[in-house]
Amino acid sequence: SRTERSKIRKLLSRLQQESMAGFSLDLGPLKEPLGFIRVLEWVFSIFAFATIGGYTGTTHFTVSCPDKDQPVEAALALSQLAMKSYCRPLCNSSSCTETYLQGDFSSSAQFFVCVGVFAFLYCTATLIVYLGYRTVYLQTSRGPVIDLLLTAAFAFLWLVSSSAWGKGLTDVKYATDPNRPVELCTSCKAGEFPSMGRLNASVIFGFLNLILWAGNCWFIYKDTPFHKDPAPPTTMEEGGAPGP
Repeated sequence: SRTERSKIRKLLSRLQQESMAGFSLDLGPLKEPLGFIRVLEWVFSIFAFATIGGYTGTTHFTVSCPDKDQPVEAALALSQLAMKSYCRPLCNSSSCTETYLQGDFSSSAQFFVCVGVFAFLYCTATLIVYLGYRTVYLQTSRGPVIDLLLTAAFAFLWLVSSSAWGKGLTDVKYATDPNRPVELCTSCKAGEFPSMGRLNASVIFGFLNLILWAGNCWFIYKDTPFHKDPAPPTTMEEGGAPGP
């Protein structure tokens, strides 16, 4: 009905006014370590999941036959890091043998990407709070304490996911080594290795994120009530005892 729609519009308008009432854009926090490091975390989290997302690689080897050499390509993609099949031709027949790359490495890769995406979203949210709602953030101790706990949790997740994906990448390199299918085929010759530059960079960005998030815990800790400034030295005017 019209009355219900009118009430909904008034409620949405009131919520919008209340949310904008505490908003005050201030770029000052970007000059401080707390805001500057958060921007670096935002950028490096994008690099972390972007370098691994959409990755495709190909393992090459050649089957040597009396009449000609037949090249074989085994494709590898992030969404298919498990058993990816390829067809190895037979020299005396027009058919081929279906073979699989061994191993399942999708879980560590997907966990790494998931941590990167959630870290990016959290950085976006906290930057909005730092730049637009700084006074509300510091109004009570709840904001800095929650920020500290979540930042420490993300630092731990970066440690776990980067370590797991680093081990998974080592297994991926072993499984896609072109010398492995050659061992099972006497008439095969190893070709080019798949390009792993992007995946190597993703592991590096993962550990860089670990350093950034762990280091940022200190600057957030300074805004919490757990941090106490050192007491200023007493002076003669304040009743302190004179030195010897």
